[in-house]
Amino acid sequence: MPNDRYQTVHEISERLEVSDATVRLWIKSGELRAVDIGKGWRIADTDLARFLKARETAPRE
Repeated sequence: MPNDRYQTVHEISERLEVSDATVRLWIKSGELRAVDIGKGWRIADTDLARFLKARETAPRE
């Protein structure tokens, strides 16, 4: 993951249109992998993609 871009909880919440608390809940429950870097959690692009892929209802055509 050295080439991944890391995003904050707030950036992810805005992108997915959910609250910061929801993103933190996903992290705390282990559903969304994140790294605690002193000033807060950071989520790698690949971890977010994996999280979203696991929640797909059907593949795109």
